[in-house]
Order: sequence, then C-alpha cells, then structure tokens
Amino acid sequence: MTTDVKDILVIGGTGKIGRRLVRTLRASGRPVRAASRSGERRFDWSEPSTWLPAVEGISAVYLMAPEDPKDADDFVTLATESGVSRFVALSGRGIDQIEGDFSPGMLAAEQAVRDSGVEWTIIRPNNFNQNFDEDLWRQPLRDGRLGLPIGVTPEPFVDAQDVADVAALLLTTPSDSHHGQVYDLTGPEALTFATVVATIAEAAGRSIRYDQLTPDQYRTELLAQGYPEETAAALNVMFAGMRAGHLANPTDTVRRLLRRPPTTFNTYAARAATTGAWS
Repeated sequence: MTTDVKDILVIGGTGKIGRRLVRTLRASGRPVRAASRSGERRFDWSEPSTWLPAVEGISAVYLMAPEDPKDADDFVTLATESGVSRFVALSGRGIDQIEGDFSPGMLAAEQAVRDSGVEWTIIRPNNFNQNFDEDLWRQPLRDGRLGLPIGVTPEPFVDAQDVADVAALLLTTPSDSHHGQVYDLTGPEALTFATVVATIAEAAGRSIRYDQLTPDQYRTELLAQGYPEETAAALNVMFAGMRAGHLANPTDTVRRLLRRPPTTFNTYAARAATTGAWS
C-alpha cells in the first residue's frame, strides 16, 4: 500500500468541495493540481484529450464523478496506467438505495475505483449546507420562499468544509487504514427543511417561508423555471429517496475521522448570513 502521497489531482477544483479541498491541501504544504473546465489545469469529461495531461505525474486523485458512466472507467484505467495509486471518490449518501435513474455516473465512479487495483476510499455526504447559499436553493431563499417535495423527513446536512477536510485526510494520510472504506458523511443533527428555512430566516433577519410541494407541483415549478424535463425527473427521484429516510440519520464519521465536531447548521447559517447570502 502507498505510504506517502505527493502530487494530488483535484477534479472539479473550482467546485463546492473541490475549491475548499485545494485550499486545505495547499495550506498544509501539499502540491495540488486543480483541474476543471475553467480552472488552473483544463479538464473536461467531454474531452478525453484533456485527461492525460491532467493526470501525468500524479499519485492521488480526488474524483468527482462524470455524468457519462462510461467515462469513469475509462479515466480510472488511464489514471492507474499513468501511475496513480490512490483515489478518493465523491459520491452521495444513499446512492445505492435510490430507485430510478439518478446519477449513474456516481455509481460508475464508485465501481471504477473499486476495480482499479489501487488504494481507494469512497465518501458519501448528505446534502451540503452550502446548497442553501451558493447554488441550488439560494435564489428561492432570496426570493422569500423555498418549496420542495420532502415533507417532514429530516436531513443531517453536512458542511462542505468538513467534507473537504475529510477528503484531504484520506488523500494524504500515510497508511492503508482507509483503503476499501465507504464513509457516510453527515452533520451532527437531523433537521427538517422547514426548521432549516426558519433558521436561515432568523439568521438573515427577514421573512422566508418553506412550502411543502407534491412531486407533480415541484416538477411543474422546475419546468416553469426553465429546467429540462430530465433534470426535474432526476430531482424528484432524489427527493423520493430522501422521503424514504435513506439520508435521515446522522453518523459520527466526521467527528471520528477529523477528531473534532462537525459544523452545526446554526453555525453555518450565522456565517453565511454575514456575507449577505440571503439579503
């Protein structure tokens, strides 16, 4: 097994987790290659010609899954043939329990690293805190109303920095103790979306409401906002899995791996509010 990791490739280096991971690794003195379509090193899943230049000279890869399942196996094969000896693959909690066609690229990436013949770890986080202030649900909250088909099923939202810190640990720890492990990453407490929206409203000092929608109502709203039918269908599959409780229970994985408490939603909301995220 690998005893030390030097050059690290972060795919999706400008993304929600990727940019935090790059910052964390560099702060610890690790040489990092941040790869994305528009980042420091060009990497595009739809252009295989960009893969080899990104992975040459790399010993460990943070793998953000492609949309096309076939790309995952092709890339992992290329990477291992180029000398990569460790993968940390970002997936999603409950991905293997959600019925329907949801994110096949994640499942393919999981299988590709399992079959790679080198060290691998899979991280499966819950929904990120930062979904509320960086994308996805930010604009609806700024508009004063978030409507979703989730009901009263709680979610232990996890902070993106906690996920990045775990990924950094897994990419750099000088042992094989995490090889072959699948880690569910959550925040410390399970909260309903109604509670979360109320917390955000209080932190922002303004009125924001949560509306419970049916799947059909949610689909109609997404289509009216310009989302394609396939995106609306995929999101409804995701919410069906959430309503089934596949993501509902907190784990102690972040605390156990990082030896510190995970970030609470209250702490996250207070910090995000100071940036004017929902003003």
